[in-house]
Amino acid sequence: MEHTDIETLERLHAAHGALREQIGKVIVGQEQVVRELLVSLFAGGHSLLVGVPGLAKTLLVSTVARVLDLRFSRIQFTPDLMPTDITGTEILEEDKSTGGRVFRFVRGPVFANVVLADEINRTPPKTQAALLQAMQEYQVTTAGETYDLERPFYVLATQNPIEQEGTYPLPEAQLDRFMFNIKVDYPSAAEELTIVETTTTERDPALGTVLSAGEIVELQRLVRRVPVAERVVAFAVRLARASRPDAGAPDFVRQFVAWGAGPRAGQYLVLGAKALAALEGRPAPGLDDIRAVAPSVLRHRLVTNFNAEAEGVSADDLIARLLATVVE
Repeated sequence: MEHTDIETLERLHAAHGALREQIGKVIVGQEQVVRELLVSLFAGGHSLLVGVPGLAKTLLVSTVARVLDLRFSRIQFTPDLMPTDITGTEILEEDKSTGGRVFRFVRGPVFANVVLADEINRTPPKTQAALLQAMQEYQVTTAGETYDLERPFYVLATQNPIEQEGTYPLPEAQLDRFMFNIKVDYPSAAEELTIVETTTTERDPALGTVLSAGEIVELQRLVRRVPVAERVVAFAVRLARASRPDAGAPDFVRQFVAWGAGPRAGQYLVLGAKALAALEGRPAPGLDDIRAVAPSVLRHRLVTNFNAEAEGVSADDLIARLLATVVE
């Protein structure tokens, strides 16, 4: 790495500590969730948050946006939501200078830096797909015109795992656009006690801004420049390939997996490992960084079959077995 990159790396490491401190003023516990959110942000990916209602997912996302001085918008996905409710729409208005009528594009909530897609599986596929171009190409096309989205652009979608009535599960192709699938679990007893004590008073913590939008884009570029050893890349590729139920896969994969992870999994394993190492102030990632991000990268990319359902084998169980089986 160049000398300027090492200085930037040190700045990112310091910013990481400051971010955790500021977020911790509002969010009690959930340290693993916060870490994975920041890893996916600085890796330039998007994340899916999965957890039961009432675990402060929305509060966490809005807090991250506040401490990063980013524009935040929340889209509540419902069965009647239309694609134009996300991207924006053209309205006909009078041009006062000419007296004629002209169309003007009114930007939708997707034109923000951090977009929370709340309960994304409650809306039909046509509306879900409106996010696809934005997430992949950082652009929105409407009425034949293409509009660029401002960087950084970070989509966080939530799914409710309990209420399956009236839901539209995300297709595998759309799930694959998310870098991470982050599990949000219940807090510990001590954390829950602190949550109840601090949220039933007039306490309103003041949050400081840690990074600007321009600085985040610069740090995202730094993560791409972080060097990675060939053996680390090879390990990530072997891990992704071992998840596919073909002739060379472990027996338990052929028994329980219908579809394995595609090539994008390997890309996100390496990018996630780079971002994790950079946030922790290390100049290059190792195999442990690949292992650390593997559950969130692979969780939504392994499609289990009927055998797994019948025996109660989850994707997380299979990932743990993969990590134990695929060695350096």
